[in-house]
Amino acid sequence: MREGDLSPTPVSGSDSRGAEGRRTLAVAFAGFCAFLGLYATQPLLPMLERLFHASKAAVGLTLTSSTLGVAIAAPLVGSVADRLGRKRVIVFSASLLALVTLLNATATGLPALVFWRFLQGLFTPGVFAVTVAYVQEEWAGGGVGRAMATYVTGTVIGGFTGRMTTGLIVSRWHWSWAFVAIGIMGVVSAFLLQAWLPEERRFTGRVQGESPWSGALAHLRNPRLQATFAVGFGVLFSLIACFSYVTFHLAGAPFHLSPVAIGLLFVTYLVGAVITPSAGRIIDHYGHRTAMVLAMGTGIAGMLLTLIPNLWAVVAGLALSCTGVFVAQAATTSYIGVAARQDKALAVGIYVTCYYIGGSLGGELPAYLWRFGGWSACVALVILFQLLTIAITLAGCTDPAKEAGPALEPLTEFK
Repeated sequence: MREGDLSPTPVSGSDSRGAEGRRTLAVAFAGFCAFLGLYATQPLLPMLERLFHASKAAVGLTLTSSTLGVAIAAPLVGSVADRLGRKRVIVFSASLLALVTLLNATATGLPALVFWRFLQGLFTPGVFAVTVAYVQEEWAGGGVGRAMATYVTGTVIGGFTGRMTTGLIVSRWHWSWAFVAIGIMGVVSAFLLQAWLPEERRFTGRVQGESPWSGALAHLRNPRLQATFAVGFGVLFSLIACFSYVTFHLAGAPFHLSPVAIGLLFVTYLVGAVITPSAGRIIDHYGHRTAMVLAMGTGIAGMLLTLIPNLWAVVAGLALSCTGVFVAQAATTSYIGVAARQDKALAVGIYVTCYYIGGSLGGELPAYLWRFGGWSACVALVILFQLLTIAITLAGCTDPAKEAGPALEPLTEFK
């Protein structure tokens, strides 16, 4: 820039591409750190049961407490981000999430671990829910789909990395070091978010005097949204119940798998992540309702496969189960954009709350059936919820294929 010339210095094409690349990577890191530790204790449940001499329901609280925290915070974080701005809330939440993850390592007993896990859940929506809003706003001029795909990829890699890290570390060191490692990865992610995520430019916030409660009541009176919220409840219930309690099944006879081997089972998530993007074509061609029913039917088939006393059959069943759940989640969240004519972000917040309440119940209820029928009883419970979800879908989710109005980008978040 010449002296006295106030025009901005032209940005070269390579600089522009570099800035866009960093912005996109920042979105991926947001997804990565949001789900890095949320389900990290899943491979450890059998070990924690022995270590703390606790029941399956008690160690299941290390999952339930975090999902309950998400359910509580999810509908509130949007209002905070509307006041403070998107980037500020994302970076602050990622920093607090990393700190609380590190504090998990200080737990000397199960109650303390459950407490820190609950705080992890409270800070998680500040990253993932606000990042979704950031993407929808900042890429509104084009490229929302690609940015969301990058975000989803980050959530998949984050969830898988967290589970694998805990499984690998406890095979050689104390379980607390797993949270140290995950917390350090979270700290690095928070720094990268601060450095690479640009300040929001399209953010407008809530209109002054506008109350979210009237919109929430309207959504709760909407029969199609009622059905959608119930389906979301059943979707995460199925996933958490399946992948939490199959760890006890595989740690016992005839498999006797170690925490490392159990952690490796979450590679099946990557299978679902590869297949799920094609769900968009199914939704577009056959409609949301049909996609939801087919997805839950796939999940039922997968659960039945896990009853075969063969490890490869169980692995195949888990791959089908998570694929079915992921496709159902993609269909359900994209359906919200049609079922909700206004305040769509608020509708997503209510959906997320119902979704994680379902996950919380899925982390606890199977423990009480285990004593009566072990893994078979858990499978029966999951299939019952999947059948109820199909019935709710058929009764309440009318096919919106011929209705006007844009749908939301699928907000699929892989666990």
